[in-house]
Amino acid sequence: MKILRASLFFLALCTAGCEKVLDIDSTRTVGEKNMWNSLEDTRGALMGTYGLVRAAMADNNAHWLYGDVRAGEFKSPIRQDLKAIIANDLNASYESLEALSNWRRWFAAINSANLFLERVGEVKAADPRYTDNNMKVDIAQIRFLRAFSYFYMVRIWGDVPLITSSHDGNFENKSRENYQKVLAWAENEMKEAALDLPYRYSAGDEQQPGNYYNETSGRWDGALARKLSAYAVLGHMAAWQGNYPDAANYTSFVMENYQKGSNSWTSTADLTNSNGFFYNKRINHLFGLNFDWGHVDASFTGHIEELTLASPVINKSAPDIYLPKDSILSIFNESDDQRFSIDTIGQPQSERYFTNFNGKYPIFSKIKVIMNGGTDPDFRIFSSALVYTRLEDVALLRAEALAVLGETQGAIEMLNIIRELRGLEPYDEAINGNLVDAIFKERQRELMGEGHRWYDLVRYHKIRQLDPEFTQLIQSGEFTGRCPGRC
Repeated sequence: MKILRASLFFLALCTAGCEKVLDIDSTRTVGEKNMWNSLEDTRGALMGTYGLVRAAMADNNAHWLYGDVRAGEFKSPIRQDLKAIIANDLNASYESLEALSNWRRWFAAINSANLFLERVGEVKAADPRYTDNNMKVDIAQIRFLRAFSYFYMVRIWGDVPLITSSHDGNFENKSRENYQKVLAWAENEMKEAALDLPYRYSAGDEQQPGNYYNETSGRWDGALARKLSAYAVLGHMAAWQGNYPDAANYTSFVMENYQKGSNSWTSTADLTNSNGFFYNKRINHLFGLNFDWGHVDASFTGHIEELTLASPVINKSAPDIYLPKDSILSIFNESDDQRFSIDTIGQPQSERYFTNFNGKYPIFSKIKVIMNGGTDPDFRIFSSALVYTRLEDVALLRAEALAVLGETQGAIEMLNIIRELRGLEPYDEAINGNLVDAIFKERQRELMGEGHRWYDLVRYHKIRQLDPEFTQLIQSGEFTGRCPGRC
């Protein structure tokens, strides 16, 4: 509990900042001379920064609204604000869309990271327990979180201010930097972080010997950014920029080294179990931000379940979003798919991804972590982890890169890993069509509800250019999100 209180204290401390850029009044009423004196302070500051990144992604359900709902495939029975997002009308006049457009949470995380990098040396000088290696690994994680934050913002808003020093109270106006410059900076930061991150913490890694902050590996597995996390995000960074040679190299590193991080492929049963992959923290979360039920960390909001679940899974008459039956059948159109398929008379053979398929609203229930993974429909409090990337995501990202580069056989091999994992026959062009199309369709199925779909569509249409309207959207820059503040 001391650690939790320290993390919450520092999280509140770090939301200081930027009246003009972030619209946040300073809350630094506690002198920082009481901070930055011991390794307990660095641990609290580090965990606070993770917490701020999680808040930026989860608040207002932003990760799923931008990543899944905006793609236009889900429908909303009632909520007009969600209907506007589905129609890609991000400038519609709704309070929820205004909140969604506010990037101050991201800059709070960035300010926290900047402050850590500026002050961590004081702890090293003051506390002999804080070793060179501890500081090196801490700095690598902070650089990872800062670089990830900028990459995430660029995908939504394009040009953003690039702020690399902390500010106390008042921020001067910061003009936006060209998104390509920001991405280049973030990619370099991420590569530098990758060099110093271990494959695992407290697990005998040569880059992090001993117990990290005196805790065993079970405390940290799936909770912190590590080497494979950085290379997985680097793969996404390169693919977003259309730099597929680098995307292939980064994803190759993950594929060749995932066993060093004790990672493995996730079974369909575990992926969709209420107390499986998305419950708590898991070693197979290449980068995830968990809500730990055991740390009293569940919430009513900030989880995809708030949007997708309804009766009979929870006591709610209708979901905020659902996938229509015709769409489900179009996406899951292969027999024996363990995630969802129907038999010859139209009855589901598996309800792992969808419950109530023949009801008015099919319920997307792939992710359904109620409380501590239970099944009591009377409780609408959730603790699912927010998982940004996992091994299956990286395999399909690598397949995408290899397909674009013309390395067809390698792309098919990567695609088939996932197809066979989910009970499907190997890829056959005569049956499954164009290879790039098949890869993105598999990403749609495998990663549904994990915040990838909109960004996948942008990359897909950049590659294929079969939809003039979407191509024009990309060329105009209007695929980025609603502009916060002055543009």
